[in-house]
Amino acid sequence: MTNDCPPHDYLLDAQVGFLLRRATQRHLTIFAALIPGLTPTQFAALAKLCELGPTTQNALGRATAMDAATIKGVIDRLRDKGLIATTRDAEDRRRLFVEATPAGTEAFGAARTKALEISAETLAPLSAFEQATFLDLLTRLT
Repeated sequence: MTNDCPPHDYLLDAQVGFLLRRATQRHLTIFAALIPGLTPTQFAALAKLCELGPTTQNALGRATAMDAATIKGVIDRLRDKGLIATTRDAEDRRRLFVEATPAGTEAFGAARTKALEISAETLAPLSAFEQATFLDLLTRLT
């Protein structure tokens, strides 16, 4: 059997997308262990909603970098868990307002410390200087 692949100037293990995916998988494993009741996207939406206060579904999607279909599903699941409430705008029935319920605010407060631990554990292999540099570089890429 012959290997008809082109020269080995492309090594998957050295590619940014592959490395980012592996780092994300590590982070998601840590997240699932420490905050088992929410997905990272659900937690992000709840955290941003607690930060912003009541807002529209579209504004929350933009603030969390989620497309319209993704934020709708996240909102539906958070509402089903009783963590957020939604109301239709009386003037424009297409606009949906979202806000954290008392249970949602409590859930975010309880998970906040765990979320900080998740970030710390994800970055633990790096020195403090490397962590700051890494986060700065990631911010520049986004």
